[in-house]
This record gives sequence, structure tokens and C-alpha cells, in this order.
Amino acid sequence: MTRQSLWDMSEANFVEDGEIRINVGGFKRRLRSHTLLRFPETRLGRLLLCHSREAILELCDDYDDVQREFYFDRNPELFPYVLHFYHTGKLHVMAELCVFSFSQEIEYWGINEFFIDSCCSYSYHGRKVEPEQEKWDEQSDQESTTSSFDEILAFYNDASKFDGQPLGNFRRQLWLALDNPGYSVLSRVFSVLSILVVLGSIITMCLNSLPDFQIPDSQGNPGEDPRFEIVEHFGIAWFTFELVARFAVSPDFLKFFKNALNLIDLMSIVPFYITLIVNLVVESTPTLANLGRVAQVLRLMRIFRILKLARHSTGLRSLGATLKYSYKEVGLLLLYLSVGISIFSVVAYTIEKEENEDLATIPACWWWATVSMTTVGYGDVVPGTTAGKLTASACILAGILVVVLPITLIFNKFSHFYRRQKQLESAMRSCDFGDGMKEVPSVNLRDYYAHKVKSLMVSLTNMSRSSPSELSLNDSLR
Repeated sequence: MTRQSLWDMSEANFVEDGEIRINVGGFKRRLRSHTLLRFPETRLGRLLLCHSREAILELCDDYDDVQREFYFDRNPELFPYVLHFYHTGKLHVMAELCVFSFSQEIEYWGINEFFIDSCCSYSYHGRKVEPEQEKWDEQSDQESTTSSFDEILAFYNDASKFDGQPLGNFRRQLWLALDNPGYSVLSRVFSVLSILVVLGSIITMCLNSLPDFQIPDSQGNPGEDPRFEIVEHFGIAWFTFELVARFAVSPDFLKFFKNALNLIDLMSIVPFYITLIVNLVVESTPTLANLGRVAQVLRLMRIFRILKLARHSTGLRSLGATLKYSYKEVGLLLLYLSVGISIFSVVAYTIEKEENEDLATIPACWWWATVSMTTVGYGDVVPGTTAGKLTASACILAGILVVVLPITLIFNKFSHFYRRQKQLESAMRSCDFGDGMKEVPSVNLRDYYAHKVKSLMVSLTNMSRSSPSELSLNDSLR
């Protein structure tokens, strides 16, 4: 007798008995066909509609012709939940189950999550969402440990480059005092002096704009007060000395200007020297008098000296890191604002164009929508009709919601970077370089290793989630 004829007889007996035998990882049960046919879209329901051995093996892992038993290489502990579904039409999820393994299991059996009973649905979906909500906190802690460790190692490597160099220990102490405020008494004194000079330069620039402090030149044009010029020249001399000193004691000259803080120091003095050169060129060549306007623009760039305070402020450095790593959230905020501004400006133009001259064009309405959505409200342009006022109210409320949504994410990142920066500064100050490199900065290697292992496990888990049709990670390792 051929194998195909044996299959035909088995199929006939299978239909007459009205039952099928299921073996799920050693868990054996007999199931009536009319129970399974209540859900024909599931894997077991489709099994009843197969008419060949090849079709059967597409749905199960093996089939015993003699015992007429279908074998599935699945987790036997989860199959009772599937059986319960076929008998009641509802899925129930126990609290001790892993929701992701359960989700993969019911997807394999062709059962939709919509069949989860109301008593378990809220908890089930909440547990699936919680890891995504906690993902940022886990990544923040992990990045905090990893990034801090890497930065401390970079700091340690830079400090070790002075060993074996002429006056290496002396240069290292100067480097620590200039680049690490708070490391020692000398570094604190230098930091205070630098802050005072920056503030003095900014205050002088502001006072110089007042008419009472402006002295007219020979042509009647307002000029700077000589006292303020002295303060300005002293500030430039200090900033130049500061930059040159940092460059002279830098452990790596090639990497010096890759540091954003050093670039800020450079940009704070470059406008002065460019202005000085432009003034000399204008005095020697009157035909290039228009270059004087360039000098006036460069003088306004002195306001960027306020960014030098970032070297002495943990908060400002944390703010810079937050903006650097929050470009997605900032882009999302700008996108929301752009959409809202476009919609409300067109609505306001449609309503107010015949009643209000200030809102007679769409570009003018863009300005009004921008100030309204950002809740600034200058009041220079306001709608006059009732419909326009209702539109303005909706625009303001939408602006509040749009601005608030990404702010929470940005604030969480700021808290993370501020905490990491404080830990980094504390670890750097604990280093002792008095007589050379005596000890490595204090770093919890156990936590660092634990976070690395955790990162690997999270990556493997995400890979298994990205392909839910595959076996779970635990099954694949068996």
C-alpha cells in the first residue's frame, strides 16, 4: 500500500472521528473538529481544511500517520491558554506571563489580540506599553554610565600625555587649572577672574549703547567712551592670554580646536582683531570706506562672549548637550508649529481680509499666527471680527498644546545630561596627579559591565520583537 493511500485512509478516519490529536511540546490533547471550526482563521481551524500532507506540514512541525497526531514544537505551558480560547472564545492573561512571549504565541496560533477579555485587556496592553515608556530612562542611565566612563578615560589619557615631557607635571597642573574649574584653589580663582572679565565686557557693551555714555567724534558721529575702550582692550587681552595659555598647555594640539568651548574662546576675540584690521585698511584706503560697516557688524558679535560662561557653568554645558541630542524633539516642535501656523494663518486671512488691513495678506497672517501660537501676543495685529477672535482663541490653545508636548522630553534629557555632568566633574576632581599618574579615576566597573550586558539583552529582545513570526529567544536557544 502506498504512502498516499495511507494518508487517504487517515484523512477519512480523521473526518469520521470528528476529533484530532494535538501534541504541543509533549502536552497532548484531543480536540473536536466543530470546536476548532468556530474559528476557521486560526492555525488549528485551517488545519481541518487541509487535503494533503504537504499542506498539513505547512501548519505543523510533524504528523504521525499511525497515531494520526499533529505535533507542534511550541511552549507547552502557554498552550492551555489557547485551549481555553477555543472553548470560551476569550483569551485571559495571567500576571506572571511575559506579555511579549504570549503575544508571539497567540500570533503563531493565528489568534488576534482583540479576543483578550476585558478583564485582562487593560493590564495586558499597559504592560506592553510600559517598557516603551521606560525605555528612555533605561537608555539614559545606560548612556550616563557608558558616556561618563568614556569621558573619564579620555580625561585620564589626556592627563597621562604629560608624562615624560619637559615640565610635564607643571604643565599638567596648569592644564587642570585652566580647563577644569573647581579642580583646585588655583582653578577656582582663575574661573572667578574669567567670569568677572566676561561680565564686565558685556556690561560695558550695553552701557556704551546709552546716549549718555557716547562721545561724538570730530565728524559728529557717536563714538565710544575712552573708559569703555580701556575695559574692552583689557578684556581682549585677557581672553587672548586665556586662549594662548590653554593652547600652550594642551595635551594634544591637533584636538584643541575640536573642543566647542575652545572654538567659543576663539570666536570671542576674532571679531576684535578683524575690526582692527578693517579700520587700519579704511584709514589707509579711503575708497574702501564701506568696509567700516563690516566693522560695525563685527562689533555686535561681542555679545557671544556670554557663551564663554559655559566653561564655568554645569547648567550651560548641560543645556548645550541637550540641544545637541534633542534635534528630533526640536524638529518635531518646529513641525507642529509650522503646521499650526499654516492652518490658522489661512483661516485668519479668509475671515479678516476684507475687514482688517493688517491681515490682508497671508504672510502678514503668518506673523500673527506665529506670535499667537507661541503665546507671545505682541498685540500689534489683532483680529476684529467675532469669527476671527474665535480663530485666535483656537490658535492660542493649540499653541499651548503644541509647545507643551515635546517640552517634557527635552526637560528629561536636560535632567539626564545635568546629572551626568555633575557625576563627571566629581569623578575628575577625585583624580590625584600630584606626583604623576598614581591612580585611575573612580569608576564603578561593575555597573559599567552590567549596563553593557543589559544593552546586549535589550538589543536581542528588540530583534525578537521586530520579527514576531519567528520563535521566541528562549525557544531558539533550546
